[in-house]
Amino acid sequence: MSNKSYKWKHKLHEIIYEADTKAGKLFDVVLLIIIVLSVLLAMLESVEHFSNKYALFFDYTEWVITILFSLEYLARILVVNKPIKYITSFYGIIDFLAIAPYFVSSFVDLRFLRAFRIFRIFRVLKL
Repeated sequence: MSNKSYKWKHKLHEIIYEADTKAGKLFDVVLLIIIVLSVLLAMLESVEHFSNKYALFFDYTEWVITILFSLEYLARILVVNKPIKYITSFYGIIDFLAIAPYFVSSFVDLRFLRAFRIFRIFRVLKL
């Protein structure tokens, strides 16, 4: 691995996993906002009036959020030394379950798994 590549991975690892840095805190706050927004949107979408009136908005917003979570999940895998260890960890599984329903939703309705996004808050809050 080149020195430039190592520095890039190290910096990204610091941002994602080190909450005591300014960039790490910002990353956690942004992630928390996206998680809360996702949960709120799922709640609103479950109300028939809102679901009917704003269906297109909910669909687009959920895909944007899913893409952001997917990029975050891939970034976490890329910056750790043992990707399989992360993927099979509690948080790795929760992260996967938080995004998987949207990629397989064309085959099966798995929207109930959106609830797993709430578990991601625990990582941000370090509980």
